[in-house]
Parts: sequence; structure tokens; C-alpha cells
Amino acid sequence: MINQLLISLVNSVLGQGKPTARGNYSYHCPFCNHSKPKLEVNFTENKEGNNQWACWVCGVKGKKLINLFKNLKVPSEKIRELKSYVKIGNDEDYIVVEEKVELPKECKSLVSGSGIMFKHAKQYLKNRGITENDILKYNISYCEYGAYSNMVIIPSYDEKGNLNYFTGRSFEKESFKKYQNPTTTRNIIPFEIFINWNVPIILCEGMFDAIAIKRNAIPLLGKNIQSELMKKIVNSSVKKIYIALDKDAIKQSLKHCEMLMDEGKEIYLVDIQDKDPSEMGTRKFINLIQQTVPLTYETLMDKKLQLI
Repeated sequence: MINQLLISLVNSVLGQGKPTARGNYSYHCPFCNHSKPKLEVNFTENKEGNNQWACWVCGVKGKKLINLFKNLKVPSEKIRELKSYVKIGNDEDYIVVEEKVELPKECKSLVSGSGIMFKHAKQYLKNRGITENDILKYNISYCEYGAYSNMVIIPSYDEKGNLNYFTGRSFEKESFKKYQNPTTTRNIIPFEIFINWNVPIILCEGMFDAIAIKRNAIPLLGKNIQSELMKKIVNSSVKKIYIALDKDAIKQSLKHCEMLMDEGKEIYLVDIQDKDPSEMGTRKFINLIQQTVPLTYETLMDKKLQLI
């Protein structure tokens, strides 16, 4: 028999799951943020007494739910609750070893170089509005070979200057694979090294958007606010938050707005319409947010009703 309390606990961490078959529930994967629920959790214990889980897109998987919870850095009270529902075993069974993020060994500098691939990479970035100063500031590089061949590499660093993530974007005109990300967790604070938590912040979707905005912008690496970033925002002294996700993410945007308003933050929902910040450019985007007024619960409800 499936423990419904265990399902409720996992739902509180991953969002509402959808039952599939044989005790499995599907969820949106917090590691790769795929648009479809591709993370499967088996709530029927196997012979070893474990509940296995796996994402069929990014490949992250584990034998025990404790590993999933530890990787997502869920609050300690949820860990304690989980221990009351499942068999944990010895401590070494559930200690999660943090995977060290490393840039591809094939990375080459874009500050200086030569060759046709170097020129293609530089032209791609120029077409995306990326300047020489941006390349230096964000330590953008490129790869000619390997898993990230013909891709520019945009790294992210934490507040101490340690690499915590990176993404690869193809600079080929007709690429089979437009982007590629490492399998490490996205539960980080992207571009944290550049963020001043005493002034307004801007939440956007991608790294190119954040680079284009230039001013205290945090890319979500998708449409969801990961738990580490949410925790940092809530506990910080920042008062004003601008949410600038793509038009197709309006439901997620309104959810983020309400959640942050409930935490006492002053929220501005930026209507970027049909162009994202990287397409719009810095000047037009800044003009747009200067015209944006703070949300109230009344205007938030009006926007929700417009979606019905």
C-alpha cells in the first residue's frame, strides 16, 4: 500500500505529482526544468526498502528519496518527516556528495584568438548583443571539440567566486542541438558574484537576458525560482523585485509575484511582450522597467482573472 502522507510530503517539495503506473508519480524535474513532468518517483518500495526516482531527460537518479531531498537542500523538518515514513539506513547511505562543477576542458578564450570557429563564436555573441566587456566580465569562452563543440560557454559563479554552473549555447546557424547544460543541480544562485542584495533585483529567464539587462539581474535558468534563490531573496534586505519572464510564462510569473508579495516584497511585473530582454537590448529594457508600477493584490487578481 502506498503511503499517502509520503506522497503529500514529496508533493510539498516537488509540486503536485501526477500518478502514472505501478506506484509511480511524475513531476517537473527541478534539476533540468524540462517543460514536461519527466521526473518519476516510485512510491512502492522495492525489495531493499527503497523508493527509486529518476529523470528521463537529464538522467539524474537515485535509489532513495533521502538522496533527492538532500540534493534539493530541503528544510531539515522535511528530512525529519521523511525519516518517519521510509527506511533510511546508515548515515553513509544518504550522505550526498556535492558534485564539483568544472568547465569543459576544451574551453578556449574569447578574449584573443584566431581561426574560423573563433570568428564564428565572436560573431554569434556580437549578434546577441554581447560586447567585449561582457566577454571579460562573465568569462565567456567557447569549445571547438568535445561534448560542447561549436558552443559558447557562459559560466556562473557564487558569491565567493566559485563556479556553480555553466551553460553551452551553439553558435552554428542550423544546429542540431541549440544548447547543452551540465547534469549538476540548478538549485543555486546564478551570477551571484555580481548581485548586490541591498538594491532592487531583476529576475529573468536566461543568462543572455541577465547579461543584456546588466543591472543586478539574476537568470532563473528557466521559469522557476529554485529553493536556494528563494531563500536568499526572502532573507535578504532587498525590497523591490522586478520579474521579467517571457510572455509564455505569465502563469509562473504571477505565482512568483504572489509568493514574494506574501513575503512583504514590493513586486513589479515587467510586461516584456514579444521580445525577451536579450532581444530588446539594455536601453529599451531599462526604459520599460522605469514605466512599470508595483503590483497590488487587486491588480494581481485582475491579471489572474484575465487568464481564465
